[in-house]
Amino acid sequence: MVLSVIGYPYNLDFDYGALGQLQHFSINNLGDPFIESNYGVHSRQFEVGVLDWFARLWEIEKSEYWGYITNCGTEGNLHGILVGREVFPDGILYASRESHYSVFKAARMYRMGCVKVDCLVSGEIDCADFKVKLLANKDKPAIINVNIGTTVKGAVDDLDLVIQTLEESGFSQDRFYIHCDGALFGLMMPFVKRAPKVTFKKPIGSVSVSGHKFVGCPMPCGVQITRMEHINVLSSNVEYLASRDATIMGSRNGHAPIFLWYTLNRKGYKGFQKEVQKCLRNAYYLKDRLRDAGISAMLNELSSTVVFERPIDEDFVRRWQLACQGNIAHVVVMPSVTIEKLDDFVNELVEKRSTWYQDEKVRPPCIAADIGSQNCSCDLHK
Repeated sequence: MVLSVIGYPYNLDFDYGALGQLQHFSINNLGDPFIESNYGVHSRQFEVGVLDWFARLWEIEKSEYWGYITNCGTEGNLHGILVGREVFPDGILYASRESHYSVFKAARMYRMGCVKVDCLVSGEIDCADFKVKLLANKDKPAIINVNIGTTVKGAVDDLDLVIQTLEESGFSQDRFYIHCDGALFGLMMPFVKRAPKVTFKKPIGSVSVSGHKFVGCPMPCGVQITRMEHINVLSSNVEYLASRDATIMGSRNGHAPIFLWYTLNRKGYKGFQKEVQKCLRNAYYLKDRLRDAGISAMLNELSSTVVFERPIDEDFVRRWQLACQGNIAHVVVMPSVTIEKLDDFVNELVEKRSTWYQDEKVRPPCIAADIGSQNCSCDLHK
């Protein structure tokens, strides 16, 4: 039995009863969101409304952006990196080792040269290593994936430092393209006062975010926004649609924009700010409870992803829907994850550990290499 989904970044705190009747319609957003096609059952006006909402959030004028509602977060990365490749056909893709697997999938699909950059123990891109690798390929333009929250550790790459590193390495703005993968934290960061800003006022090319994560859409979807000046390099007119094709997929889920528009307008910027602050507060609470119980745990400053030692019981992992990698697991604290739920989780984990490690020969793993020695509570570091 699944008790709760706490290891994956899904906000299950939603109620779309008011939109229930929409399932009777086949809503398909073909072609360009800004150009009406021949197919009449669409939700383009809601799609454009959602895009305008995010354009304001990421500070780009209506006349300067182009975007669409994707079918998932991966499609946003595929599109952002494709735009970068079309702008710089001979460019090299740089991505930290802790980038989402879709980034490396994009490199394979587009047959791009791809350089993996080392990470700090936090999971953030190591700009010293980035600089070394940039200088080794100075003759080719750079296409960079910047993580606004890595998949496993929730680390936020320092966008300003990435731009500074590019400039120090001799890359002027006409020789690099930055795609920001903001799958989860792309929507959260604007509401954290001390967080570095993700904005098109900086020299970035595109930003993508998932709609089924923090927003809480019941179907996978995402938002992808890029600069209008870039989109013309990969768009073409399609007579069959009576529209322009600049997306990855042909058909797009026409229900998703309505669900997104409904939630964005119901909660508003203030509603999301409140939820972000609650998630960060609850994440600190979880990290402190784990550490107080003698369990290795780490939480990045701008994150709601708590990393800790991997439970050795797979039934426990499945019961709580934990995401694991090597010796670590994580909980992503979302608006639907309450203090009570976190207490239940920690209490059960502490109880289970007392049986897993009752034999002195079996000890909790050392995860200092993953989360830093200061966060590790193994026999060596406690």
